[in-house]
Amino acid sequence: MPQETFVFKQFTIQQDKCPMKVGTDAVLLGAWIKPTNEKRILDIGTGTGILAIMLAQKSTALIDAIDIDISAVEQAKQNAEFCKWRDRVNVEHITLQQYSKQTDKRYDLIVANPPYFKDSFKPLEEGRTLARHNDYLPFEELVEGVTTLLDKKGKFFVILPNKEAGILKDLAEKKGLKLSKLLRVRTKHDKETEKRHIMQFEFEPTSFNESTIIIEKEGRHEYTDEYKELTKEYYIHF
Repeated sequence: MPQETFVFKQFTIQQDKCPMKVGTDAVLLGAWIKPTNEKRILDIGTGTGILAIMLAQKSTALIDAIDIDISAVEQAKQNAEFCKWRDRVNVEHITLQQYSKQTDKRYDLIVANPPYFKDSFKPLEEGRTLARHNDYLPFEELVEGVTTLLDKKGKFFVILPNKEAGILKDLAEKKGLKLSKLLRVRTKHDKETEKRHIMQFEFEPTSFNESTIIIEKEGRHEYTDEYKELTKEYYIHF
């Protein structure tokens, strides 16, 4: 059973009401993003609110976080309220499709740790189904929403398994979003353990950068120095 409370160096995440718990994907994505002078950030499918709060910690931006699941929204609001950046984090219960149609905001940075299971067995728990399956947010509609809401000089960040990352990349490029930065994530040193791609997209990138991070050494929970360095602003043991 996942713990109901996840404690980071500067904030705490309560997750007892949220279908999807804090995981390595979200922490990696939030730690990898390096905000500069962004004024507005959008977190799509915020869940517990972890990405919104991680980005609030290392930026001065106003952050909007949206989610389709009401339990997740309540949990994210709770977590945002008790963090030190509460005045800059706003959580709303709304779909991306609805939000992109009704807001006139444009964002300097958009982040998503999206659902990616399609046409596979669905768990009985409704909230977890919403969070894990992309029926309610197909990649086509994710890309459509992002291209509508992203400022022309903005950046879009996303983490996905390798196969799904390739699908989203192709869809994004058709809409004018080009891959400008890629982080390949391996759990171990061998290439077969490459599980995730973290991607940065821009409308007009000036360069492309690709790198790889390995999470663990040979032993389980024996973390590499590069993983510790990347996440040390957040994990209390690093």
